[in-house]
Amino acid sequence: MTTLTQPVLYTDAEGRARWRDDITPLTEGTPAARLSPLQASGGMQWRQSPIGFKSDFHCTTTPQWLVVIQGRMEIGLQDGSKRVFGPGEFFYSDDTLPPGQTFNPLVHGHCSRQVGDDPLVTLFVRS
Repeated sequence: MTTLTQPVLYTDAEGRARWRDDITPLTEGTPAARLSPLQASGGMQWRQSPIGFKSDFHCTTTPQWLVVIQGRMEIGLQDGSKRVFGPGEFFYSDDTLPPGQTFNPLVHGHCSRQVGDDPLVTLFVRS
């Protein structure tokens, strides 16, 4: 069986954003074109961010897939770690604010920014 490794940005028990890799089995399709089982979605949005774009720390409001179409996107966590995603790369963003907590920009969420010479174009698919 073939699998696909999917980066997931999530909120840990302490309310901090972290990365983990989830493995999805590709059980559908044919040997030449393996597919995952069909998953429901709640809609999609395109976003274009200009050169120089950067965000403050924030939490994901609705869990969603993010696919980089053009440019490069850096995701920074509170612990100082950073990951960069380029065209064709993706991750699942599920670092939502823990229930009952008030957002604290020194603890919660992630920041993002455009890096490189090309504007950033991303596709968001809500789960």
